[in-house]
Amino acid sequence: MTVTRQDVLSVLGRVDDVTIAEIIAFGASLDELREAWAWAFGDEALMSLGRPLPGTRAAALIDLIEPDDEGDLTDPIQEDRGDGH
Repeated sequence: MTVTRQDVLSVLGRVDDVTIAEIIAFGASLDELREAWAWAFGDEALMSLGRPLPGTRAAALIDLIEPDDEGDLTDPIQEDRGDGH
């Protein structure tokens, strides 16, 4: 089952409408999106755990969700710090 707009927002946090549309059009599953997010924002930790590199579909999603430059996409964990940093 492909993801919905709400699914994308629940995984990625605040993200632009174009990115949401691209992810939905890609036909990603929720598990694929979660895997791509984990690799995009925690690849060193996953490599340290010995996880295999992401598959082709996850890699394509990573390309969609990784920021092109600072400020395109914020790590939702960092976004909700609430300490002014």
